[in-house]
Amino acid sequence: MGKWIRRGLLALLALGLCYQLWIFAHIWWWVDHNPANSAFMDERLDILQQNNPDAELRHKWVPYARISGNLKRALIAAEDARFLSHDGFDWEGIQLAAEKNLKQGRIVAGGSTISQQLAKNLFLSGNRTPWRKIEEAIITVMLEKMMHKRRILEIYMNVIEWGNGVFGAQAAAHYYYRSSAAALTSAQAAKLAAMVPNPRYYDTHRNARGLLHRAAIIQARMGSAAVPR
Repeated sequence: MGKWIRRGLLALLALGLCYQLWIFAHIWWWVDHNPANSAFMDERLDILQQNNPDAELRHKWVPYARISGNLKRALIAAEDARFLSHDGFDWEGIQLAAEKNLKQGRIVAGGSTISQQLAKNLFLSGNRTPWRKIEEAIITVMLEKMMHKRRILEIYMNVIEWGNGVFGAQAAAHYYYRSSAAALTSAQAAKLAAMVPNPRYYDTHRNARGLLHRAAIIQARMGSAAVPR
C-alpha cells in the first residue's frame, strides 16, 4: 500500500511539474508573440455560446504604442499605483486590503497587482480557491522574471474583460465610445479603468453613481501615475 501511495504522489508531482513547464513555455513565447486568447476569454465564450452557438467575443489586439497614454495612466492609478516599482506583489497594498476587509467583515478590497491580475486572466478561472491563489503567485513570479513591465501592461490591456464578451482596450473603446484605443480621452479612460473590477455589471449600469464617483477619483490621480516607456 505504501508503495502505491508513493507512486501516486510522484505521479501527481510529475503532473504538477509538467503543468508549470507548460505555463513557462507559454510565457516564454508571449515575451515577443501576442496571445490569441486567455483562460477568461475561453470561459466567457463558452458561457455565451450556451445561449447562442454563434456568439463571438469582441476583441482586437493593438500594440502598446497604439493605446492612449490616458488609459495606461488610468489603469495604473486605479489598479496598481506601484506597478513600476514592485516585483509583482504590492505587500503594502495587500496589508491595507486585508485591514479594510477585516474592518468591513467581508471582502471589499483585493490588493492584487496588474501582474497578478494578468496571471489570473491568462491561465486561471474566476473561482477563488487557495490553490488558485498559490498558482497565481507562481505565474506572477514567472511573468515578472521573464517580461518587462511594458510588455506585462501591453498584454494586460489587450486581454482584460470590459463588458459581456468585450475584451481588450480596442474593443472596449469601440464598444463604449465608437472610438479607438489610441484616441481615448482622460475622462473616457478613467471610466473604463473604473469598470475593471466589475465589467459585466457596469456594461448594463454605465451611469451607476459608484462608477462615476470612482472614475472621477481615478481621473484626479492620473497625473501622478508613472507608466512604462
